[in-house]
Amino acid sequence: MQAPSCHRLELHDEDATAAIAEAFARRAEPGDVIALAGPLGSGKTVFARAFIRALAPGEEVPSPTFTLVQTYETPRGAVWHFDAYRLTRPEDAVELGLDEALSDGIVLVEWPERIAPLLPDERIDVALSTGGTATSRVAELRIPAAWTARFDEAMRPR
Repeated sequence: MQAPSCHRLELHDEDATAAIAEAFARRAEPGDVIALAGPLGSGKTVFARAFIRALAPGEEVPSPTFTLVQTYETPRGAVWHFDAYRLTRPEDAVELGLDEALSDGIVLVEWPERIAPLLPDERIDVALSTGGTATSRVAELRIPAAWTARFDEAMRPR
């Protein structure tokens, strides 16, 4: 198995974070898992909302902080958005439908470290952190080999 590739992106503002999320969404397929890590306020929910809206325009996308999971039917299939922040043990995610989501959905997980043992190794890891200004962010990406061609295509200017 080929090793994942790692990339660092400077995101100057919220629009840049949304643009990266939209680029990933345009190439996402059922079975893809995107793990969104980072501290509070780093842009995880901004990324997730932009990703979902790219696949389901006009859809209201609330944060699943209290519901823990939201699902969206899109032309590409179901998108499952998990927020694991309030989970106390990884097994709680199974009760929320994680197994079903992983089998046939596109899965976004905020706070993936809380359910890491249940996530596949072949996933996209997006670690977001604050940048040098109040609105900038840094995205550290780990792209699995199976996603390399799609990632390269996603990063090409439109």
